[in-house]
Amino acid sequence: MCFTVNVNIVKEELESRYGSELIDHDKYRPSYYYHAYSLPSMPVVCSDRAAGIRLFRWGLIPSWVSDESEANDIMLKTFNARSETVSTKPAFRDSFASRRCLVPVRGFFEWQHLGGRKIPWYIALKGEDIFSLAGIWDSWTIQGGVTLNTFSVVTTRANELMEEIHNTKKRMPVILPAAAEGLWLKEGMAENALESLMEPVASDMLSAHTISPLITNTRADRNRPELIMPFNYPVQGTLF
Repeated sequence: MCFTVNVNIVKEELESRYGSELIDHDKYRPSYYYHAYSLPSMPVVCSDRAAGIRLFRWGLIPSWVSDESEANDIMLKTFNARSETVSTKPAFRDSFASRRCLVPVRGFFEWQHLGGRKIPWYIALKGEDIFSLAGIWDSWTIQGGVTLNTFSVVTTRANELMEEIHNTKKRMPVILPAAAEGLWLKEGMAENALESLMEPVASDMLSAHTISPLITNTRADRNRPELIMPFNYPVQGTLF
């Protein structure tokens, strides 16, 4: 699972990192806290980099969806696409075949169950201030001719570190090292080659620390740097 990410990345950083212009930059709001269920519009990078970095809404709506009621239902079930079934599930298979994208983040959040508590963690890629999650996208035309672009984050089985952190579902997002980004976007890639890109990164490539309960405080402003600061819990487990 991957429902919460840090996309506190300003326009200039995005454009420098991915070599493309951020389209509709006036509508983009960098944030330490993006949660899938708020249906945020986030920057994504598609294979046509000349088209720029675009804002797509989290929660994929397949192009074949018939009406708004069906769209509202399905998008709450498509925040993530499992690597094991992304090539076969009707909602995902066409996007996986020809509409893959990069989802830029600084890090992501996950919860560990310990001693009857849910402990929040912040995870990032070592040595990379900005990195890419593997995504897929689609376009759906709303009645009236308006097109809505949406995406899903692809997830895979947890590596050893993430098995301890996300110790109930034992999943993690597919993280693409910089050298793999172009391959993920490349058209005509064989399915077995794409499968190799969806393997979990090694545990020693990730940094991880517990953070404060601020992230669960729905009344607080969570778009602030304190959200990702290290915080220790008395019931903390055996990771360190």
